Amino acid sequence: MSSVLLATTQRDLLLAGRRRIEALLPLGFFIVAASLFPIGVGPEPQTLRQIGPGVVWVCALLAAMLSVTQMFASDHQDGSLEQMLLAPQPLVMLVTGKVLAHWLTTGLPLVIAAPLIGLLFDMNGAAIVALTATLLVGTPVLSLLGAVGAALTLGLRSGAALVFLLVLPLTVPTLIFGTGAVGAVESGLSPAAHFSLLGAVLILTALGAPPATAAALRISLD
Repeated sequence: MSSVLLATTQRDLLLAGRRRIEALLPLGFFIVAASLFPIGVGPEPQTLRQIGPGVVWVCALLAAMLSVTQMFASDHQDGSLEQMLLAPQPLVMLVTGKVLAHWLTTGLPLVIAAPLIGLLFDMNGAAIVALTATLLVGTPVLSLLGAVGAALTLGLRSGAALVFLLVLPLTVPTLIFGTGAVGAVESGLSPAAHFSLLGAVLILTALGAPPATAAALRISLD
């Protein structure tokens, strides 16, 4: 089963490498959108530190949603998705491999860019480390939930807009715990509770989202 997951992940990473501009679009949006806030709000350090975690997390959420609709769209258009559904390999593992590839090409670059964005908001070292750690734990949740939304709206004319409407409300707990952990660090408090809840959300989503995505794909292609 792990070979199926790795093969699917490698295939999607290879395809992303051939479409580099499309793959880098979420990262570009994340950096540009987050960088505009210090210009619009002003250079007051205290204000930037207060809004920084929320702005970075919202920009990361929107950047992840930008590419999530393409997770199954190209395979649906060329017919390979139907072949995957007919294959003897478990569809859940195929879905998990595609989600992992999406996180590696979309979520991980956001995590790597987060320290730079943190500096723009005058965060201290501990807050930047906490921000990066929350994104490392939270961005896989965005890819997993996005996969469910992309599967449910596969083939629909307004699928991209529907994904936003379906998925964004489900990401609210992740947003709250992610920004709360950074806020706790900046206030001199322990972020352990926020990280525990964020980890629990990741585990629950990792267990539930792949089967839900596989079921949604079968329904969409019936």
